Amino acid sequence: MSKQPIGIFDSGVGGTSIWKAINTLLPNESTIYLADSANAPYGPKGKENIIDLSIKNTDLLINKGCKIIVVACNTATTNAIDYLRNNYNIPFIGIEPAIKPAALQTKTYAVGILATKGTLSSALFSKTSNLFASNITIVEQVGDGIVELIESGQLYSPEMKSLLNIYLEPMINENIDFLVLGCTHYPFLIPILLELLPNHVKIIDSGEAVARQTKVILESHEIFNTSSLKGKSEFYTNGNPEIIKSLLNNSLNVKYLDF
Repeated sequence: MSKQPIGIFDSGVGGTSIWKAINTLLPNESTIYLADSANAPYGPKGKENIIDLSIKNTDLLINKGCKIIVVACNTATTNAIDYLRNNYNIPFIGIEPAIKPAALQTKTYAVGILATKGTLSSALFSKTSNLFASNITIVEQVGDGIVELIESGQLYSPEMKSLLNIYLEPMINENIDFLVLGCTHYPFLIPILLELLPNHVKIIDSGEAVARQTKVILESHEIFNTSSLKGKSEFYTNGNPEIIKSLLNNSLNVKYLDF
């Protein structure tokens, strides 16, 4: 079982930022990435719909032999991870905004959170925020339109920069010194965000932490691949395969799959 792949799914191409971190830390592990771009974004969808989509993605990855599944979507994690863990007998790794490190390190006592509606309105986000950030100002911003622009290949468009200027303005006015990215699509925005934010603002995303946790779970379940051979990576999308290639590497094996 140790040579079976790690399954990763997201509501589109955003979770490839998580795949990249996992692939960097665990190059000998094979991976299968599932981009549910036809249903992106998950944020505005209701909890039951998000659970149904997560079940569909999980079943597909299990049918492809995955030994562990990374839910590389903040919205799917906050709404569906408990259901998945209770109804399947393989390990699941979830993702949530990295509020804790930001809350512990802030010097201005103000932190910005850019996330989807589905994440910011979830019980898990509320619990984490209350636990670690009760004594600081949290400036929440729903990133409406960002996922759609990334999914349609408009990452560096004037529309994206205009949106981000609007979303960042209240955070800058509150003197944030950390910006937490609460959606796996958003790390692709970092070059643009660095242009728009004051120099003292640090950006935090969850990629490296998720990769480290994936390694811990693989080892604890004794399904870590000890082979010295480089793993294989497969990508499936029900959207445009060229979007994933443009974000990562044009030589990657990205296939269209109707699911």
